[in-house]
Amino acid sequence: MSWSLRWLALEVKQLDRSVAFYQRHLDLPVRSEHETEIVLGAGTTDIVFRRPTSVPRGGIHTHFAVSTPATEYDDWWDRLSTPFDLTEAEFPTGKSLYFYDPDGNCVEIGQSTDDTGEGITGVFEIVLEVEDLDRAESFYEAIGFTIVDRGDDRRRTRLSTGEFDIELWEPQLGIANARGGVHVDFGIESGDQSPTTVLNRVESPLNVESLEDGVRVTDPDGHRLTLR
Repeated sequence: MSWSLRWLALEVKQLDRSVAFYQRHLDLPVRSEHETEIVLGAGTTDIVFRRPTSVPRGGIHTHFAVSTPATEYDDWWDRLSTPFDLTEAEFPTGKSLYFYDPDGNCVEIGQSTDDTGEGITGVFEIVLEVEDLDRAESFYEAIGFTIVDRGDDRRRTRLSTGEFDIELWEPQLGIANARGGVHVDFGIESGDQSPTTVLNRVESPLNVESLEDGVRVTDPDGHRLTLR
């Protein structure tokens, strides 16, 4: 399976302040603007900024990772090291730097293994806080994600679609003291599988809503996933 992340929604206190932050520091363009939400483009993914006025709200203290070509990583470090106290980590696939936005979301910029494109080329990982790791794993495996990694103490699980990853964290602090997101709302392009076909694999899904162009389902921890 190779599904893409269509959007990730963040709950913010002040739309103008949050949008200006991402435009100034990550050069993200505005794709649409409404009274209670503004959408910026992060490569192939939309980042949706929402005031907490309705459900779904968007995640709070969400940790998510955006990609940039490996050759541009040092430029991002030089650019962001002055306004932020950056944290850096090195993985088998490359380096990542971490900093925080005004609403307490932890933003990671990671080196992409694909050197095509420029700037921020997409969102490749989101982190969800879950109460019961086994229960959350079962839900996302039924959706179609594949487990690719677990923490040594099994308080963390990484699952992948081939295009992007989800990390499931029981309550904890990660690199740069990041936390998993609470009530995160995100959307997936499910390719040649219809949303109904996907959801038929899920046992007792919560709050399934039919939309004009997809289906929204609530996972056992209150995160909302839309399949299109």
